Amino acid sequence: MAILLCVVVIIGFSPTYFAAGMMRAPLPSPILHVHGAAFTLWMILFLVQSALISVRRVAWHKSLGIFAFCLPPIMIVLGYIAAIDALHRGVKIGPLDPAVSLSIPLLGITWFTVLIFEAWRTRRTPASHKRLIVFATIALSDAALGRFPWDKMGMSPAAGAVTGLGILILLMIAYDLVALHRLHRSTMWAAPLTFAVGAFAVPIGMTSGWHAFAAFLARTFY
Repeated sequence: MAILLCVVVIIGFSPTYFAAGMMRAPLPSPILHVHGAAFTLWMILFLVQSALISVRRVAWHKSLGIFAFCLPPIMIVLGYIAAIDALHRGVKIGPLDPAVSLSIPLLGITWFTVLIFEAWRTRRTPASHKRLIVFATIALSDAALGRFPWDKMGMSPAAGAVTGLGILILLMIAYDLVALHRLHRSTMWAAPLTFAVGAFAVPIGMTSGWHAFAAFLARTFY
């Protein structure tokens, strides 16, 4: 899953970030460079930490984990700043207006916050901890999935992103069913809620209440 999610992120952000030179990429806002670097570092740490467990270097994994868990608070702050900055710049995801577009990253980073806190809280319970880390990273990958060339596959970006998200979550469910012959309790609540956040972000963004909230953020921070 670590390798697969890294591939998803590389594919999604390759045109605008990785293939564009990363820190040299012509991004519209300086904060996006910091945001991109922090989130890329998270994916690298996720891959390295998974590899350390695979080769039974648990002590190294725990030592690196002390540093790794210092990164999510920074990512969360950067995620909110980048989302509000996009709203200010009038960024549209596909045909969605800026207020609706805001719902995707804002709800995604909020759900990441919940999952990463639970992953930290269960760090001494490996079965729960590893699943919650994966689901937290899947929540982040929704942004990359939305940037896939779905139109070339005959799908809208929204439908494609939800489909991709569903496939990633089904892989986790399949792993539990094969490995445990049942769903782990962390999967039982994290899987449906991770999918719901991704699938219902746009419908929530279309409500009048969300538009009022987006207008409040625009007035407050700019």
